[in-house]
Amino acid sequence: MPAERERRRSAFEAIDDPATLRRLLEASLLLESNLELSALLNHIVEEARSLANARYGALGVLDSSGTKTIDFIVSGLSPAMRADLADTPLPTGKGVLGVLMDDPLPTRIRVIGEHPASVGFPPHHPPMTSFLGIPIRVRGRAYGNLYLTDKIGADEFTIDDELVINALAVAAGIAIDNSRLNQRAGEVAVYEERDRLARDLHDGVIQHLFAIGLTLQGLVTSQAGRAIATNMAGLVDEIDGTIQQVRSTIFELSDQMDGSGVRSAVAALVSELRPLLGFDVPVEFTGAIDSTVSDEVAAHLLAVMREALTNVSRHAQATRAWVRIDLVGSDVRLEVADDGTGFVDGPHAGRGFGLGNMEARAEELGGSLEVHHPASGGTIIWWQVPASINSGPGGR
Repeated sequence: MPAERERRRSAFEAIDDPATLRRLLEASLLLESNLELSALLNHIVEEARSLANARYGALGVLDSSGTKTIDFIVSGLSPAMRADLADTPLPTGKGVLGVLMDDPLPTRIRVIGEHPASVGFPPHHPPMTSFLGIPIRVRGRAYGNLYLTDKIGADEFTIDDELVINALAVAAGIAIDNSRLNQRAGEVAVYEERDRLARDLHDGVIQHLFAIGLTLQGLVTSQAGRAIATNMAGLVDEIDGTIQQVRSTIFELSDQMDGSGVRSAVAALVSELRPLLGFDVPVEFTGAIDSTVSDEVAAHLLAVMREALTNVSRHAQATRAWVRIDLVGSDVRLEVADDGTGFVDGPHAGRGFGLGNMEARAEELGGSLEVHHPASGGTIIWWQVPASINSGPGGR
């Protein structure tokens, strides 16, 4: 990326103070050494706060159009503040934060409340005065915006702060691009390994099992084998079942090759929600999900999964969550579970927490929604619908 690296060189050359430049270089090296995207984004905000001596910081990640915030990473808030703001929606582009969306240029404001674009803060939001906003671009396109507020020890952020954070933002854009490239390379390696495993299973294991089955069938029909025919028949049945399981595994491996199906979309959604949840969510698949679940059903499934995991992050006080997607006959079943406090007796009991929407999606497809509260704690949501829209009530 010659153009991006030239932008970084120019941005760094604008820094006059040797100590500040050294600190900025150290921060940039740390960013480029961290290739896991969610950790990298959090690190960018922390480094920006430190370099500009800001009390609060945030990074708003934008969608592909650059007009909507899809993730908002914050730093500097106490646990109590985070709890108070847990139900606050992501910024929509109104107010001072929207200034950078409309005009992606470095912005410094002495008093936020006095700016013409200011619309105030949502309930429970800590008071903030001074503001510094810097856009982050990746390969020339808007990726997000860095927001810093409340300069510690001064009434406002300085032009030097602006230059330093702008240089950090350029370095951050390169690090984000490197992280995404690294992730794609890893996915390609995984797909290639799955392809090899599928070929090996088909060419080696299945053919070997099939040969054993033929040999056993021959023994069953021989005079010596008639005395143990019943046991032999059972062994043949077991081998046939094993062959079917291996074939099913090959289908599952093949389903994942192009990275464009349900599995890939589910993995992307879990990765997107990782910063919101604060922990990784393992996902287990059973059956040939990608080749069985229709696009329309997949869209509903992903929406329900997003709603359920968002509930976990905002209400469950969970330390773990997990997802399972199974084929059950002609249906697909989504299971989202957590070890949190549950919400059956909470203020939004009944069909709150988006359960009404989940149930409506299930009924639209001829399926059902179940919510379970195990004695051991936590919540389990089962959402089951026909795997293909053509197999739903309207298609029968």
